[in-house]
Amino acid sequence: MNNIRSLPGSFPLHQDKTYITESEWVIWKLLCRPLDSLPESTAEELSAATGGQISVERCDELIRIANIASLTGLGTWIARLLAETGYDVNDVCDTPAEVLLDGINKRLGYKLCNDATVRALEKLQLQWRGEEKTEQS
Repeated sequence: MNNIRSLPGSFPLHQDKTYITESEWVIWKLLCRPLDSLPESTAEELSAATGGQISVERCDELIRIANIASLTGLGTWIARLLAETGYDVNDVCDTPAEVLLDGINKRLGYKLCNDATVRALEKLQLQWRGEEKTEQS
């Protein structure tokens, strides 16, 4: 169980927010594809399944969002920001938290993720690697 719900003053890493447009949502519903199933296909396959209505690049981004959000303690809000910055799930696990979040801040042009957010993500990364035991609430 994840114990890093949120450190005081940090970005809420666990929060979920919609990361697809309404038109994309309609397309996935018509295809009977739940969003968490996106990583089961390649970006090319997904784009082809939509008849090209969703680009390969956007499908790749959606797949990366779904993969990143599958990490314990991360919600779709931060997963979207990470994916839009160009990161994938391996980057999120292996790249120093400070580098990842600085990338988001630079892309946005302002400091959304602060030092408390960096510490929270570092703790999650340690948990994913099995280097830190989770505390019981």
